Amino acid sequence: MTFNNLPPQIYVDGQWRAPASNESIDMVCPSDGRVVGAIARGNRKDIDAAVAAARVAFEGVWSRTTATERGRLLTELGRAILANKEELADIEAADTGKPMKLARSDIAATARYFEYYGGAADKLHGDTIPFLDGYQVMIVREPRGVTGHIIPWNYPAQMYGRTLAAALAAGNTTVLKPAEEACLSLVRMTQLAAEVGFPAGVINLVPGYGEEAGAALSSHPGIDFLSFTGSTEVGTLIQRAAADNHVPCVLELGGKSPQIVFEDADVSKALPVVIAAIIQNAGQTCSAGSRVLVQRSIYEEFAVALANRMNAVRVGGHVADLDCGPVISQVQRERVAGFLERAGRDGIPVLAEGKIDEGAAKGGFFVKPTLLGPVPLDHELALDEVFGPVLAMIPFDDEADAVRIANGTDYGLIAGIWSESGARQMRVAKRLRVGQVYINGYGAGGGIELPFGGFKRSGHGREKGFEALREYTVAKTIVLNHG
Repeated sequence: MTFNNLPPQIYVDGQWRAPASNESIDMVCPSDGRVVGAIARGNRKDIDAAVAAARVAFEGVWSRTTATERGRLLTELGRAILANKEELADIEAADTGKPMKLARSDIAATARYFEYYGGAADKLHGDTIPFLDGYQVMIVREPRGVTGHIIPWNYPAQMYGRTLAAALAAGNTTVLKPAEEACLSLVRMTQLAAEVGFPAGVINLVPGYGEEAGAALSSHPGIDFLSFTGSTEVGTLIQRAAADNHVPCVLELGGKSPQIVFEDADVSKALPVVIAAIIQNAGQTCSAGSRVLVQRSIYEEFAVALANRMNAVRVGGHVADLDCGPVISQVQRERVAGFLERAGRDGIPVLAEGKIDEGAAKGGFFVKPTLLGPVPLDHELALDEVFGPVLAMIPFDDEADAVRIANGTDYGLIAGIWSESGARQMRVAKRLRVGQVYINGYGAGGGIELPFGGFKRSGHGREKGFEALREYTVAKTIVLNHG
């Protein structure tokens, strides 16, 4: 399928137009390697135009739009996304290679972001502070201004909702630079945003390469805030570029998230969740559960049961709608293969592998989901983000050992705890240096309402929930001397 109705254009100041380069970038389907569309190759000139349009809109029409009206527009966009759910899911699945069931779930979550922040737009309240006699002190929260958004390729639709809806609800105007590997769903949703009535300049979309359009946006002196989701390495570059203009950032970066299975865990409940957390989106998830820490007393038994489940995982193209799809590109497939090859040379046992479906296209970027263990604590599989369906199994002795291993990487995004002891659950949860902890579960249906972000090299700042609205606003103190 080729999505010819999505032109390779930028969207600036309420108009679709050709980029300054007059060039486009082909979008390749990871399921079979075919070109399924094209996006504009935006550059610095396009970013300049988009930022200028966003500034005019912020100081003009959007500043006069009440919070209630902003909320209604966001809610309408959520409804429009749901009304076009199948079309958007088709686009998202072909563009990213993820199974159709996951693509449908992503589109539903995207709509939910706009619904949630549509309802929250007029509920971001200020405060008062008791002060000296004769004074009234008020704290009001104001939008930051023009916000820049650099969106990754692994969840383009969801990230559109997650980063854009909160910024708009808070009263900001926006410039989005989506990933060059996959972003066709964003083009279609921006069309829908125009159709439901967002004013010109409030949403601006400039696709392109990271080193061109992305670098131009992150270093632009005309933005007031920047949101980035992606690798730790690129996040460092983004933050440095923004710092030159004293632009604050929220960064959601990599992860090496552990699931900790204690000897008193309900293994029957843990097993399917541990597998799902590493094969979802072919492991291309910052919060993927890529380490499973198992108490030594049940390690062998759990390893056998987990291997049986991993061996049963089926991999195929997005239309086949199996357990796991391809990785995004040949480059990513080679990266994952490199980790597995080095692990083999280092003598780390492969405990299980999923199966690539016989009907999978030869041109697809498929990787067998793989379970390895025991993995030494100083090995790259225990420390580094693979961003593929590779699960490292690690034994531990007791609570203190589990916490030490779980916290023993440069990352700190999320973690899972499997135990029937309430006291243990809370003791361990409090000692983990991560942004989210799940007890007897992992992930929660998109988690739109749940503040999300990392410690250490997993980034800083928080998205989702009301915390995102606070990130996209600044507190102003007004002191009135009324005598």
